[in-house]
Amino acid sequence: MPLKTAKHTAAFAISGGIVVMVVLFFGSFMLGQYPIDPIGVVNIIGSKIFGFDCTESDMAQTIVWKVRLPRICAALLVGASLAVAGAVYQGLFKNPMVSPDILGASSGAGLGAAIAILLSLPYAFIQVNAFVFGIVAVGLAYFVCQRVSRGKDAILMLVLGGMIVSTLFSSFITLTKYIADPESKLPEITYWLMGGLSTVSLQDVLLLLPPMLIGIAPLACLRWQLNAMAFGDEEAQAMGLNVKRLRGLFILCATLLTAASVAIAGMIGWIGLIIPHMARFLVGPNCKELLPMSFLVGGSFLLLVDSVARLMFTVEIPLGILTSIIGSPFFFYLLLKRKRGQL
Repeated sequence: MPLKTAKHTAAFAISGGIVVMVVLFFGSFMLGQYPIDPIGVVNIIGSKIFGFDCTESDMAQTIVWKVRLPRICAALLVGASLAVAGAVYQGLFKNPMVSPDILGASSGAGLGAAIAILLSLPYAFIQVNAFVFGIVAVGLAYFVCQRVSRGKDAILMLVLGGMIVSTLFSSFITLTKYIADPESKLPEITYWLMGGLSTVSLQDVLLLLPPMLIGIAPLACLRWQLNAMAFGDEEAQAMGLNVKRLRGLFILCATLLTAASVAIAGMIGWIGLIIPHMARFLVGPNCKELLPMSFLVGGSFLLLVDSVARLMFTVEIPLGILTSIIGSPFFFYLLLKRKRGQL
């Protein structure tokens, strides 16, 4: 495909992704067990922004602002963050099977939340503990890599370090569940680990924003360097890049996005694995377009899944279950297309 045609196709795909995300964002306000018509949504949002009187009921206003707005924003940010982190890890490790929990961030965050729940800490401390333990887990994996690799096979040693840490932390999660009170603490820990947005508040969304912005900003500025890293360390060094420093920076940014997402929404799988493949199919492997497309597709995907969950089920179904049910067959479809040379 000619370069200009490829650029125009990528620009069209990204523009379409923006339109889809905006439509899903506003459409999600109307969906749920208490439906609200489009005029009512516009009336409620406009009254808050522009200050005119709202003619909708107090219940409708409460649902829009205190229930659906935080949940919709969280779904968008969490889905986008996990998708971008997955795209970064797949490019950095040169492996399409890599997901954001490759270095143990998810299992670390899960252990932090499980310990906080076991100790009956407030909900805010559960989130902070999950975030901190997620960062610590990746730090331990990186430490193992530095001690073992000695400058050789850094990527392989980093993955193996992540496997060690992930297995260790997962074992501690199992131990925490084993000693938890089966009547109260165990169900709470289990439900949190399955992932969901039913308890998300606006404060949680504001808590997610700083690490998300800190993680995404360097990635947006250094996308071309991530392209160079995807060709291998020798090629990147030949271009004058500090491979070790850049790898650490990219891992830190992706870890911030993953840990913050897991701290807010629990362990929601498959997004960081399948969404980068979808984005790559739409715009190609160039990170200049791949990362923005992953952001848009990931946010839109989790928005859609959360809206379906609110619309179709009378009880709260953990999003981690739904993303797995949807993601597994879709990933199989992608593998079939890849085998046929269509990807």
